[in-house]
Amino acid sequence: MKNIKKYLFMLLAVAAVGLTVQAWGSALASAQADDAAVAAQTTEQTVDADIHVGESLLNFVQSMGIVGLIQDWRFIVMLVIACVLLYLAIVKQYEPLLLLPIAFGMILTNLPGAGMFHSELFAGGHVHWQGFDSLAGLVDYLYLGVKLGIYPCLIFVGVGAMTDFGPLIANPKSLLLGAAAQLGIFATYLGATALGFTPAEAASTGIIGGADGPTAIYLTSKLAPHLLGPIAVAAYSYMALVPVIQPPIMKALTTKEERKIVMKQLRPVSKTEKILFPIVLTIIISLLLPSAAPLIGCLMLGNLMKECGVVERLSKTVQNELMNIVTIFLGISVGATATADAFLNWQTLGILVLGVVAFGLGTAGGVVLAKIINLFSKEKINPLIGSAGVSAVPMAARVSQKVGQSENPANFLLMHAMGPNVAGVIGSAVAAGILLSFLG
Repeated sequence: MKNIKKYLFMLLAVAAVGLTVQAWGSALASAQADDAAVAAQTTEQTVDADIHVGESLLNFVQSMGIVGLIQDWRFIVMLVIACVLLYLAIVKQYEPLLLLPIAFGMILTNLPGAGMFHSELFAGGHVHWQGFDSLAGLVDYLYLGVKLGIYPCLIFVGVGAMTDFGPLIANPKSLLLGAAAQLGIFATYLGATALGFTPAEAASTGIIGGADGPTAIYLTSKLAPHLLGPIAVAAYSYMALVPVIQPPIMKALTTKEERKIVMKQLRPVSKTEKILFPIVLTIIISLLLPSAAPLIGCLMLGNLMKECGVVERLSKTVQNELMNIVTIFLGISVGATATADAFLNWQTLGILVLGVVAFGLGTAGGVVLAKIINLFSKEKINPLIGSAGVSAVPMAARVSQKVGQSENPANFLLMHAMGPNVAGVIGSAVAAGILLSFLG
């Protein structure tokens, strides 16, 4: 009996030891399995981490603008053109106030991957508001001021506040010379249409002949926004080259005796006349040509602020702070439209050629009309002042003065030339209104 109990005890002890060993083995196997799973998971995460890092590096490299430059050489060409314009603005000082921001806007829009300007948001001449907030870059928001016609009109307020219409009021014949200088606009419109431009594109190209940057931008933004970059660059470039382009045309169309004609001093213009002029002109032109009202109205508002003398603070603001701020926004926005697709094509070359033709015909139109007026007038006009009707204020008037004084040092044509010069500003705005009313 004692032996049976002894064997049972030994059997229970062996069973207990066996269960203990089994439990320990199971625990060890489970631990090893967990360790293996953890190790496998760690390895997988390491591989995944390696894959994500590789993809991130690849995406980073592909997002670099340098890759974009390598893939499309046109970006390099546009950046070179922008740098040339910066050189002309900074070193040669050709219309630097606008040429510099335009050139820098060209740099911003031609930096691959920067996403500053998206032309597709303004495709078809309309603002595509759907998705605008998610796609728009900095320049897209600034460009709204151009697209909606805000910046050119604000520029005209400043121009009006800096303009003296006294010479035009004193010599109303100047208005005819300013109108004749718009010949280049309509002649180029016909020529561009014959060369295959659409009527809207032809009108936008022809307006370059008015040598009025804000007017060219305003009309082009309404009729042919896809040409805004080339036309703005051409318009301001030719305005800067007035002293180079105009003198040969002026001398070719006049004789030495005509260039020596001395004109009588202009009569004094009263303050009442200067105050009434912008009011009356705005009403008359706006009633006859409503499409020209935005430009003419803003121009005359600025002039009225200057001449009335009761809002001197506002007059100084629009001449300085407002004008400077809008000029920056306008230049950058217009420059941003000069993308590689819009600029590097044969149409741009045609615009540059037709632009200088328009400018030359405008200069010739004013000179020729002055010669015609002299055939029927006892009081002779120096034909040189007719060239100032192209609107580039006051540079064109200074060119008339310089060419006239080179023939006769005692001749002072500056104030006489300012009449057609400021008339040209009105004339180009009216011409834009006519084109817009027919084609808009």
